[in-house]
Amino acid sequence: MTQPPPPPAVPPGPPPLLPGSVAAGGGGGVQVRCAGCRSILTVAAGVTEFVCPTCKLPQMLPPELMSRAHHHQQPKPLSIAPPLTPPLPLPPAPAPSVPPPPSHVPAHGIDPTKIQLPCANCKAILNVPHGLTRFNCPQCSVDLAVDVSKLKHFYPPPLPLPLPPPPPPEEVNEVAIEVEREEDEGGMAGETFTDYRPPKLSIGPSHPDPVVETSSLAAVQPPEPTYDLEIGDELEISKALSCLQIETLVYACQRHLQRLPSAARAGFFIGDGAGVGKGRTIAGLIWENWYHGRRKALWISVGSDLKFDARRDLDDVGATCVEVHALNKQPYSKLDSKSVGIREGVVFLTYSSLIASSERGRSRMQQLVQWCGPHFDGLVIFDECHKAKNLVPEAGSQPTRTGEAVLEIQARLPEARVVYCSATGASEPRNMGYMVRLGLWGPGTSFIDFRDFLGALEKGGVGALELVAMDMKARGMYVCRTLSYKGSEFEVVEAPLEPEMMEMYKKAAEFWAELRVELLTASSFLTNEKPNCSQLWRLYWASHQRFFRHMCMSAKVPAAVRLAKKALQEDKCVVIGLQSTGEARTEEAITKYGLELDDFISGPRELLLKFVEENYPLPEKPEPLQGEESVKELQRKRHSATPGVSMKGRVRKIAKWKPDSDDESEFSESDSGNESNESDDEFQICEICNSEEERKKLLQCSICGKLVHPACLVPPMADLVSGDWSCHSCKEKTEEYLQARHAYITQMLKRYEAALERKLHILELIRSMGLPNNPLDDIIDQLGGPDKVAEMTGRRGMLVRASNGKGVTYQQRNTKDVTMEMVNMHEKQLFMDGKKLVAVISEAGSAGVSLQADRRAANQRRRVHLTLELPWSADRAIQQFGRTHRSNQASAPEYRLLFTNLGGERRFASIVAKRLESLGALTQGDRRAGLSLKEYNYDSAYGKRALVMMYKGIMEQDVLPVVPPGCSSEKPETIKDFIAKAQAALVAVGILRDSVVGKDSGRITGRIVDSDMHDVGRFLNRILGLVPDIQNRLFELFVSILDLLVHNARIEGNLDSGIVDMKANSVELQGKPKTVHVDEMSGASTVLFTFTLDRGITWESASTILEEKQKDGLSSSHDGFYESKREWLGRRHFILAFESSAPGLYKIVRPAVGESLREMPLAELKSKYRKTSSLEKARSGWEAEYAASSKQCMHGPKCKLGNFCTVGRRQQEVNVLGGLILPVWGTIEKALSKQARHSHKRLRVVRIETTTDNQRIVGLFIPNSAVETVLQDLAWVQDIDD
Repeated sequence: MTQPPPPPAVPPGPPPLLPGSVAAGGGGGVQVRCAGCRSILTVAAGVTEFVCPTCKLPQMLPPELMSRAHHHQQPKPLSIAPPLTPPLPLPPAPAPSVPPPPSHVPAHGIDPTKIQLPCANCKAILNVPHGLTRFNCPQCSVDLAVDVSKLKHFYPPPLPLPLPPPPPPEEVNEVAIEVEREEDEGGMAGETFTDYRPPKLSIGPSHPDPVVETSSLAAVQPPEPTYDLEIGDELEISKALSCLQIETLVYACQRHLQRLPSAARAGFFIGDGAGVGKGRTIAGLIWENWYHGRRKALWISVGSDLKFDARRDLDDVGATCVEVHALNKQPYSKLDSKSVGIREGVVFLTYSSLIASSERGRSRMQQLVQWCGPHFDGLVIFDECHKAKNLVPEAGSQPTRTGEAVLEIQARLPEARVVYCSATGASEPRNMGYMVRLGLWGPGTSFIDFRDFLGALEKGGVGALELVAMDMKARGMYVCRTLSYKGSEFEVVEAPLEPEMMEMYKKAAEFWAELRVELLTASSFLTNEKPNCSQLWRLYWASHQRFFRHMCMSAKVPAAVRLAKKALQEDKCVVIGLQSTGEARTEEAITKYGLELDDFISGPRELLLKFVEENYPLPEKPEPLQGEESVKELQRKRHSATPGVSMKGRVRKIAKWKPDSDDESEFSESDSGNESNESDDEFQICEICNSEEERKKLLQCSICGKLVHPACLVPPMADLVSGDWSCHSCKEKTEEYLQARHAYITQMLKRYEAALERKLHILELIRSMGLPNNPLDDIIDQLGGPDKVAEMTGRRGMLVRASNGKGVTYQQRNTKDVTMEMVNMHEKQLFMDGKKLVAVISEAGSAGVSLQADRRAANQRRRVHLTLELPWSADRAIQQFGRTHRSNQASAPEYRLLFTNLGGERRFASIVAKRLESLGALTQGDRRAGLSLKEYNYDSAYGKRALVMMYKGIMEQDVLPVVPPGCSSEKPETIKDFIAKAQAALVAVGILRDSVVGKDSGRITGRIVDSDMHDVGRFLNRILGLVPDIQNRLFELFVSILDLLVHNARIEGNLDSGIVDMKANSVELQGKPKTVHVDEMSGASTVLFTFTLDRGITWESASTILEEKQKDGLSSSHDGFYESKREWLGRRHFILAFESSAPGLYKIVRPAVGESLREMPLAELKSKYRKTSSLEKARSGWEAEYAASSKQCMHGPKCKLGNFCTVGRRQQEVNVLGGLILPVWGTIEKALSKQARHSHKRLRVVRIETTTDNQRIVGLFIPNSAVETVLQDLAWVQDIDD
C-alpha cells in the first residue's frame, strides 16, 4: 500500500532544517519524522512535498497537516495518537477530509504501519498493530478487543487527491510478503492416484482390471495381517476372488476379533469404489463365517432386486448351499417358527423394510433381533450404507428414521460382526454418524462423542477428513480402492437451446412471472383464512422449480438423440442417465384423458395445468335463490341462528323468548304451520287475543314461530292455509332482506364467474403454449421405441406410439411372463444380451445394477454413457457413473455430459468434468480424487457470503465488489440499468418481497428475508425461471463475487486446500524418525519426521529454462530476467518471468524458492519489476540472492521470528507428523493454537517425498516453533530402530 507517511510520535530534539524551511522557533513550520531515515524534519508553512536532506527520500505531508502547515507544532513523546480521524490506507492515497484537531494537542503520533482506533473508554486514538485483537489501552488500562468487521466504520469517506503517491516506507518488503503468502498456501496438488497392489498379502490372482488408490492413502501402510482364512485353499483353486478381495477378507476378519473400549465388537468399512466387486467380497465374508459355524447373516441393501445379485455373488464364491431369504416376502411372525422355517442363511432386506411394521404393530426390527438371538456374533452388512446418512442432520432438520434404525440394530446386537459398505460412505464427515463400530469417537478416544469428532473435523477442514481415511487404513479397519478410469473418456457437450426451445423457455419464464402476479391479485380478493395463502406459494415455488428442471432436461433431448444415434452407427451401445421419469404427470394425464392420446404427455404442461386447476384462488361460489322454495329456505336460514327453530322445521319442543313478557311458553313446531300436535301439557295461546280458544285453528309463523288465530289477523284470513305461512312483519323483513341478498349474490356471482373465467382463460393459455414432451418418452420414441430401448426406472407404465404412427397408448411396462418386480432385471438382461442396444436408467431403477461391457455378457460393445440430468450430490453422481464402469469389462466407457447454455447448468458442466477426470470419492483420503471441488461448491460458506454481497449490491445497500457482466465501470448508467433489471428479476422470482416502485425515482424498494439472504440453493433454483439473458448475467455476477472471495481467502492463507505437496529440488530425511505415540489396539504408531529441503534454483538452471522456452518458440517478448524496482536491505530482488499457458499471466521463478505457485498478471509484473537488459547484472544479483538465502529469511537478520522464520529461505527444516493422527489430535491442536503466524495455527496436511529414495510421507505439518511443545505434550516414546 502506498500512503503518505504521517508523523509518528518522536522524542523532542533539535531537528535539521529543510532547505527553504523556517526555524523551529520562528512562526509557521510543522515538525514531522522522515519516513526513510526516521530523523525529525521541520517543514516550512505552505510546503506539502519535500525531499529529506539526509536520505534523499521524496515524501509529502500527511493529509491532516496539509491544511495546518502554517501552525507551528512542538513534537512530544507519545504512545497514544491524539483524537483525530486517522488517514485511511487506500490505494493511490486519496486524503480523508479531517476536521482540524483541537489546537492544544501538541503532536501527531500516528504510525503509518498500524491501524488507528479510538479507545472505547478514554477515546484516545491508539496505534494498533495489524492482527492484534486483544490489548490494554496504555492510557486508561482498559482491556480492549478489536471487532475486525466494524473497522471500516472508523474511516471517513475518501476524497480524491490529485497528487501522485510517494513510495511506501522502506521497512515493508513487498516481495517477502508475496513469498510468505505463497508459502502459507502450501505446495501444488500433485498427481492423485497410484496403482494398487496389496502391500502385505500375496495370495490370489490379480484383479481383472487396473485398480488405483489415492496417493495419500498409498503413503499409509496397513497393519500386519495375522488372520488365517479357512476358505483360503478353496479360493486358491477356484480363483473366485482376486488378491484385492482376499486382502479385504483378511483385514475384516482380523478387525472383527478386536473389541472397542465400549466392549462392543469392532466393525470394518469397505470403501471400494463402484464396480470394484464389493458384492463378491461380502459373499466371501459370509462364506468364511459359515465355515466358523456362524450360519446366520443380515444383508441390508437399497433395493429388493439386488437379492438376485447377492445370490449370484454367493454362487460365484462357491457358497451355493447358503440360502438367501428376501425379508419382504416373509410374514411378520417369528422367522424360525415352523410356519416360516428360516433356521439359517442370509436374510436380505432393504433399508426401508428395516423401519417397516405391520398393522398389528409388529416391527421388522423386533423380528430380526429375535431371529438373531441374544448372543448373535454373525455378520450384519450395511451395503450402500450411505442410505443411512443424515443421522446427524444439519441444524433445524430431523434425523432420518433409517439412520436411527441402523444405530438401533447395532446397539441391540453388540456381538455382531458389522461391515459398512459404500463407495461414498464418508463423503461428508456428518454422514459417518452411524459408523459407531469404527471406534473413532467415544470412550478411549480423543473425542467424547460424535458431535465432538465432527466439530474437530469441520475445524480441521478437508485435510482433516483425509487424515481420518488414512488413520482408518493404518489401524486396519478400512480399505478403499477405485477402478482406474484409464481408457474412459470424458467430454462435456454443450447443447445450446435450439431457437424454438429458446423461444419456448422465454415464453414460459414470462408466463410464470405473469401467473405470479395473477395469483397475487386473485388471492387479494379472498377474505378467508391466511394459511391457504402460504400453502399456495409453497406449492407455486415447488412447481416452478420442477417445471424449469424439466425444461432444461427437455432442451437436451435433441442432442442426446443425435449422440446416441452416432454411437450406434459406430457399433457402440448407449446408456442414458436421468434423475426423474415424469411418471406422476403421465398417470394423472391418463386418469384425465384416457389410455389413448394424440401425442406424448408434456410434463411441464401437465404440471402447470395441475397447479392452476387445484390451486387457483377462487372466491366462494354463492348459492343462487330459486323461486319461492328458496325464499322459505332462506327464511329458515335467517332464523336458524335463533334457538327457537330447527333448520329443517322438524317438530321439537323449544322454549320461546318473548320480548314483552318474562313468562316461558312451550309449544311444538311441526312441518306445517296450521297443524299442531295435541298434548295435554302443551300451552298454546294466540299472540293477538291471548286466548287459548280454538287451539286447532291457530296458525304458526314458519319464521318467528308466533301463534295467531286467522280471524285475529288484519285483514282476517278466511281461507285455509296449506304449506308454510309467515306473519306480516316477517314477510316485510324477508322481502327487504331478499332484495339486498339478491343484489349481494348477484355481485358475488359476478365476481366468482369473472374469477372462473380468468382461471379457464389461464388453463386455455397453458394448453395453447408450446411445451416439450416428457423427455423419457421422447427419447425412447426417437430411438426406436420400447422394442429397441431397455428401460431401468422406477415407473410402472409408459406411453407407446401406435404402430401406424398416429397417436400413443398407455401400457404397463411388464408383460404376462414378467412380474412388475422383475421388469428392470429383465430389461437389463436384454441389454446385456445385445437384444437392445440402448438403456435408459433413472436413479431409482439403477441402484447397484451392472451395465458395463462385461466379458461374461454377449453385448461387449463399448458403452457410451450420456447424462441428461446430473445429480447435484457427489454421492449420487458416483453411483450413476459406476453403473457402466465396473470390474471385468472388455472396454472402458465414454462419458458424455450434456449441458444447456443456461447460467447454472453451464458452470456446473466444467466442474463435473473436472471432478470426473479423477472420479473417486472424498472418502479416499484425497480431496483431489473426487467429486468435491470445494471452491465450486456454491452452497459453501463462501457461496453464502457471495450471495449476501450480491443481494446487498442489487438492493443498493452496498457497492457490488465486481462490475456486473455486460457493464462497464466507465459507463455507470450500464450498471444502473443492470441493477434495475436484476431487481425486477428478483421480484419476478419472489426473492425480493413487498416490492414498491418509487413514484419519482422509479426505483424498486423491498426486502429480502433473512432465510433467503443465505439460501444459495433457492437462488440457483429460482433463477432458472428467468429469461435466459438476465438469468445468465445474474449467475455470472454471483460466480464472479464467489471467485473473488475464494481468491482473497487463498491469498490470505484461509482457503482450505486439502493435502498439498511440498516440492523442492532436494528433500532428505534428517536423522531417525521419532515414535511419539503407539495405539494399543492396532499397534500403529504416530511418528515425527524431520526433512531438510533445498528449494533454490541456480543461475544455470534458470538460464536453461529460459533458453528452452526460446528454443521451442513458446516465449513471448516479455520473457526474461527482471529486477525489483525498489531496494530492500540495500539490495534488489531478481526473478525469471515467462508467459504461462494462460495468456497475460506469467510464471515467476525466484533464486531462493524456485517456481512460484501464483501466476502474475503482466501489469503487476511491470509495476513491481523492470526487465534487465544486462545478463551479467542479472547473474550476479541472482547468485548473490541464492547464496544469501541459504541460511537467512527474506526479512533480514532482525526478523522477529529469528531462526524459526522460513519465508524465502532456500534451505528449510520441515517437520511432519505421520502415521496415526486422531489419537493425538487434541495435543496438536493445543500446540498449534499458540503459534504467532496465523497460517501456522491451522492444521495443514502435507505430502512430501524424499528425492534420494522416493520415500513418501503424508501427515500434519508442524511449524518448527511448535515442535518442542508437541514433543513435550506427547512425552515421546523412543527412536525407531533401523
